[in-house]
Amino acid sequence: NHGAFTEYAKYVNLDTGTLNFDGQATINAYGIEFSSGMAFRISMADLERLEPIGRGNYGTVIRVRHKPTKIIMAMKEIRLELDKAKLQQIIMELDTLNRCAKSEYIVEFYGAFFEEGTVYVCMEYMDGGSLDKIYGSPGEGVDEPYLAIIANSVVMALKELKENHNVIHRDVKPTNILASTNGKIKLCDFGVSGNLVASVAKTNIGCQSYMAPERIRFANSNQNINNHNNNSITYSSQSDIWSLGVTILEIAGGKYPYAEMFDNIFSQLNAIIEGITPSLPAEKFSPEAIDFVKRCLNKNPALRPNYSQLLNHPWLRNRNLENVDMAAFIQQRIAQR
Repeated sequence: NHGAFTEYAKYVNLDTGTLNFDGQATINAYGIEFSSGMAFRISMADLERLEPIGRGNYGTVIRVRHKPTKIIMAMKEIRLELDKAKLQQIIMELDTLNRCAKSEYIVEFYGAFFEEGTVYVCMEYMDGGSLDKIYGSPGEGVDEPYLAIIANSVVMALKELKENHNVIHRDVKPTNILASTNGKIKLCDFGVSGNLVASVAKTNIGCQSYMAPERIRFANSNQNINNHNNNSITYSSQSDIWSLGVTILEIAGGKYPYAEMFDNIFSQLNAIIEGITPSLPAEKFSPEAIDFVKRCLNKNPALRPNYSQLLNHPWLRNRNLENVDMAAFIQQRIAQR
């Protein structure tokens, strides 16, 4: 349907079947080329579909086998809708994955291609799935040694995004953190991440249940409509640190920490802003772990630690993380499913 795409002519060349993102990257049925010169060649003919494994921010994720190399990959299918914001989210994810190639803490990018109105993004397959599938039944949760490894891995990923690529994630939550049976923990789903301009990002995207109080206030006020360019109502990477704190609590306890008290999203969001901040139970976790989470969940973003301070916190600094058998723990949790 050429008519539907006319206003997107600068993005989609229907004659060549090429998608062009504002000069940052071009994608066709045979792969993607970034303006930096980096190119990844991959196409549907190279792939054997195995089974669906979930839904990401903007589409279905399927386990596939790359026939030439026999590598198992996760392939995200993103239907292209006529929505400029969505196009920007796709290129944001591709750009972030490309720039973070070979990271120990961020999923590996294998390439992308464009076919019949759909963008396909091929990434590392993490065979343990997302952490909401690892932390077990409600109340079971994850013991402290494994929790520390998860926290350390996510802080390392967020620090790398911010310091090396000037990006904030904006959607940190257990479903966006993946585990593998070799014990690795990696961050994924960069569709809503944002480039930091002087450490400030002006849009509110992401799951509200994990949002920092300052983001909820902004997202649910009329200010964001009236004062869109007012720097006083923006937020910075400190908001990701709040989301990290909520995520650690959920993984530790096996359930979302605010859930029981509230029957609807509005009272839940109000509790995040006005209510008592939840904490790790003292009978199960060390004072250092409790303090780490408490610092992440300071309602004043200016008083939250930065990533280097978190890595230097006694909870992570004084632990022998390399002595923890994370691989055995993840394998055991998968066997219990």
